[in-house]
Formats: sequence, structure tokens, C-alpha cells
Amino acid sequence: MMANQVVFYLNIDPERYLSYYRGEVSKVSVMSVDGRRVEFPASRLRPFVAAGGVSGLFALRFDENNRFLEMVKLDKI
Repeated sequence: MMANQVVFYLNIDPERYLSYYRGEVSKVSVMSVDGRRVEFPASRLRPFVAAGGVSGLFALRFDENNRFLEMVKLDKI
């Protein structure tokens, strides 16, 4: 069975990401490509941080009970 997912774009520059890293901001709020707003812990971004910050197309995936499974970076929708 395919997991439920929310697909969204992110573009967070390195300076802005520091506020997440330091714990000054604990949650990220994004608008998905299909118009849903979703909020998730900023700690989910850590695996995706690069010198230029965090950017790209991502998906949050959930099980059938809407529990978080994983966050992945996508090549395309």
C-alpha cells in the first residue's frame, strides 16, 4: 500500500536555517503543491542541510494512521 504523502518545495538559506538549528524556531510550516498547509519539527531538515541551506522538492510520508514515516528529497513530482 502506498503511503500518504505531502509534497512541497523548500528554499531556506543558510542564515535562516541557523535559527532552526539553534532551536530558536522549532517548527517548519509549508504549503504543499496541492495547497495543504503542513507543519513539522525543524529537526526533520537536518539530513538535508547543505552549504547553501536546504532547498528542493520534498515529501513527508505517513502511514495509514497518519503517523510520520519519513521525509525524502524528490527529483520531481
